[in-house]
Amino acid sequence: MPDVRPASVATLPDSAPGSPAGGPRPAGRSAVRLPVPTGPVPPWPGEQVPADGGSVYLRHTPYAGDPDGPRGRGLYVHGLGGASTNWTDLAATLAVRLEGFALDLPGFGRSEPPSDGGYSIARHVQAVEAVLADVADRPGPGRGEPVHLVGNSLGGLVSLLVAVRRPDLVATLTLISPAMPVYRVPPAFDRAIALLLLPGIPTLAEKRIRLGAPEDRVRMTLEMCFGDPRRVPEERLAEAVEEMRLRDGQAWSGRALTRSMRGLMTSYLRVGRGNAWRAAQAVQAPALVVWGDADKLVDPRLAPRLATALPDARLQVQPGIGHVAMMEAPEDTARAILALLEETDR
Repeated sequence: MPDVRPASVATLPDSAPGSPAGGPRPAGRSAVRLPVPTGPVPPWPGEQVPADGGSVYLRHTPYAGDPDGPRGRGLYVHGLGGASTNWTDLAATLAVRLEGFALDLPGFGRSEPPSDGGYSIARHVQAVEAVLADVADRPGPGRGEPVHLVGNSLGGLVSLLVAVRRPDLVATLTLISPAMPVYRVPPAFDRAIALLLLPGIPTLAEKRIRLGAPEDRVRMTLEMCFGDPRRVPEERLAEAVEEMRLRDGQAWSGRALTRSMRGLMTSYLRVGRGNAWRAAQAVQAPALVVWGDADKLVDPRLAPRLATALPDARLQVQPGIGHVAMMEAPEDTARAILALLEETDR
């Protein structure tokens, strides 16, 4: 799950496209029978795979649907400070239709940092693009076909840019509270952004990230990322604490977080074709925008604007849900994604 310290809410961008009078098209809701979980699913196993001159950890969720039914492949991209385990429950639910793959971005989870230490948005895009090509080319049913790309927060922004760069590899695009550029933010967050852009400050931030017990830091993260942290099962809480301890033992984890945040903020300054709002208008794949109306990290009012900017998009706003809908409401999120896939089948 994301591990972002500033408890701020980004406001509407000054130059985001406006919504039409009728608003964006609402997402559908698939009626397909989904598996009934008997308890939390353990994290899916994975392996190291080549990506952008290095390697990343890629988890695999086997297909569990009708052998004779429609099937495809999905790639799931986590947010800032998150990991591939953020997708455990959603991947299990979508397995009725998709063989799933979830990566740890370079420097996160079980992926080592890039060889040159670069954490710009462009570098994350290159890594995801390499993994996407690998997933599409794997042997078995669906080989050579475009992949259904799903991203959250930072991973949503990266996924959007990948979809623009490689439309041949993206069958559909689902963006869950993506970190779209914002240009007017609260004063306290303004100062935090300015500090991250100054030389030397990210190094100080790396040290502060590890202050406090892992349990306390996990609870702080849950408070920011979930609409209602009480929805988190004890097993998931224990997994998050164990993952925090794993990060504490990695020399690069603090650097990956602060430098990726810096890369995200820097990307917001781009104008013209390099701007993500401009890029959204060039997405060719059918798209779905999912947002929780209790998102504390990115203003939910961005949701209809993004769904309008995308040429072929549907919108699902989930009441009472926070920044990580795939974790807090996996079934509702899955039904909207499956409805998109059913629509594209037709």
